[in-house]
Amino acid sequence: MTVVANATVVAVGLVALTLLLSARDDESGERRIPTRAEPAVPAPASQPDPPPPVVATVESARAVGANELGLVPVIMYHRLLKKRIASIDRTPAQLRAELVKLAKAGYVPITAAEFVSGRIDIPAGAHPVVLTFDDGHPSHFALDADGQPKRDTAVGIIYEVAAKYPDFRPVATFWVNRAPFGLPDQAQQEAAVKWLVDHGFEVGNHTYTHPDLRRLSPKGVAEQIVRQERLLKKLGVPSSTTMALPYGSRPRKAKIAREGKWDGTSYRFDGVFLAGAEPSVPPYAKSFDRTAIWRIQSNGKQGECRRWCSAYWLDWLDEHPEARYTSDGDPEHISIPKRLRGNIISKAAKKVIAY
Repeated sequence: MTVVANATVVAVGLVALTLLLSARDDESGERRIPTRAEPAVPAPASQPDPPPPVVATVESARAVGANELGLVPVIMYHRLLKKRIASIDRTPAQLRAELVKLAKAGYVPITAAEFVSGRIDIPAGAHPVVLTFDDGHPSHFALDADGQPKRDTAVGIIYEVAAKYPDFRPVATFWVNRAPFGLPDQAQQEAAVKWLVDHGFEVGNHTYTHPDLRRLSPKGVAEQIVRQERLLKKLGVPSSTTMALPYGSRPRKAKIAREGKWDGTSYRFDGVFLAGAEPSVPPYAKSFDRTAIWRIQSNGKQGECRRWCSAYWLDWLDEHPEARYTSDGDPEHISIPKRLRGNIISKAAKKVIAY
């Protein structure tokens, strides 16, 4: 099913970039116009002091129904437009509504890098969600004249929701190409990247020119990744630990997307992400594949999205809480129901609490 869904996303992405087919909104939402007396976007607040560490026990894990082998929604976003052009576009109102839904359901954002590292540090009883934005579009990040994220950009909306729901951690992952956020020169790109990294966001590799990697030779794939790694390093990005495949299209030699070398520069990612179409198992699971990590396209339930997109899957996870990742609040242990003990990787065994 995953292969079919990824093929669909590839096709949709190619059509969107070439023909820009029109598509109607499939969700509604009112945009609130700020008054003159209020700021356009809540200013990013300083993070409160972290609570004292939690040490999970069998009793505490059982009390919150911890399941740290459960499914994690890794949600994929592209452009934010007031009027959608392609089916994978979202409106600011749609993103805002989806993030509010996540916050109300007890989800806490983490970055893709945090996810693949396996150190998921969120409160007991909460569920991780990974918000990912592809292509580095101008609608993802821009600052206003006061140096604050602009309203209706992805970062602006994330901060707006976090201001209303304090447990909703304002972080996300931005996988960018050679012109991050549509900025025209290196100084502006450096400033944008610094702002994001300083505020806890992840900026990572989405290849240099966004080609379909399946059409390239292994050398061509490595060149695309290395060129982007060099650009990111020049802009001040720490070494990328994750990357997203353009169109979700895997190279013919799949492992070259995760590890390789070109022109004297080598790279290795902890995780490579697809473009759909199911929630992901966590990295402690035996079935976790670091070369092909599942994501969910943000969208409603129209057409093929009846089964593959975020509206369907978030409802499904609400209806099947036993299948969802629920934290024990202790990043040093992995708490699971006893019935799942056989699904965990052996090197994590000493950290397991099974109840």
